[in-house]
Amino acid sequence: TAYQSTNITTQSSVVYTEIMTGPRDRAEAWAEVTARALMTTTIQYPEPATFNARLRAMQLGAAQVSAMSYRSLACRRTHTHIRRSDPEQYVIALVRSGCQTIEQARTQSRIETGQMILYDSSYPYDANVGVDRADATLLHLQFPKKLLPLREDKVARLLAVPLPVTSGIGRVFAQFLTTVTDEHAATTPRDTARLNTIALDLTAAVLAHHLDDTPALPSSASPQVLFLHLTSFINQHLRHPDLGPAMIAAAHHISPRHLHRIFQRHNATVSAYIKQRRLNRCQRDLADPALRHVAIHTIAGRWGFTSPADFSRAFRAATGMPPSRYRATVDRGVAAD
Repeated sequence: TAYQSTNITTQSSVVYTEIMTGPRDRAEAWAEVTARALMTTTIQYPEPATFNARLRAMQLGAAQVSAMSYRSLACRRTHTHIRRSDPEQYVIALVRSGCQTIEQARTQSRIETGQMILYDSSYPYDANVGVDRADATLLHLQFPKKLLPLREDKVARLLAVPLPVTSGIGRVFAQFLTTVTDEHAATTPRDTARLNTIALDLTAAVLAHHLDDTPALPSSASPQVLFLHLTSFINQHLRHPDLGPAMIAAAHHISPRHLHRIFQRHNATVSAYIKQRRLNRCQRDLADPALRHVAIHTIAGRWGFTSPADFSRAFRAATGMPPSRYRATVDRGVAAD
């Protein structure tokens, strides 16, 4: 056979498909497998005799997660492919190891471990893993474009742009996608329905973060996902002096009462969360030798503290010392090192 296909059914009746190219006709098998699981493309292989690849797919309602690994290849999706078959989907590729290049919408990028990239089935693209590079291992999340609560013309600005996943909302998204893939065998049909909602909501949150936009909060989203949306917005706008419950609620089209309830579920208040995040940023900057020349009140103002006295009281309450003493203590520690 050209490839081996095994259907694995768990006790919860969730079905997964694992496909690994066999020793013969590897190139043809991989083209057929990816056309069924992802989308139709033309694939070329610099070293067809040694090419090998693996794909494991998991369905999450309307979305699908695929774990893939493969050696050197060049993959192209053309206007002809699109006219013949377009699933009208977005695909997010998270690189777990290796690297590859991709070009779409006049943007060409090299993505490596610790990055992810977005591409669109309705636009031509070229992807390449060279013979001089290690095997690429990726996770793909694909879903219908109509399910993303962001305007398509705005999302198009992120096509083929490397997006980091080592911190912030990107890291939350990457950890979620990795965990879903690793723990698929323990999920039930009800779990997958919930995971589909969370996957789409987190995708909207991470893309909105890079677009400096705010997607509408889906009414069906879990409190945890709503909380991630809101805290991501707060972290992006800490410098704004008017950041507060009214501004946050208005930006997300929810009532202030609903906003406070979401934070109460996490044993927090909106104002306390904002103050703590601002203090963390000020503490980081006061400890930075490169910012030693910047006045304390300037650093405080940069992070939304409009009153130096209020900042000093809040900083002392959080750290046990005034900001000037904290900075001097850090400076002595740096000098001693």
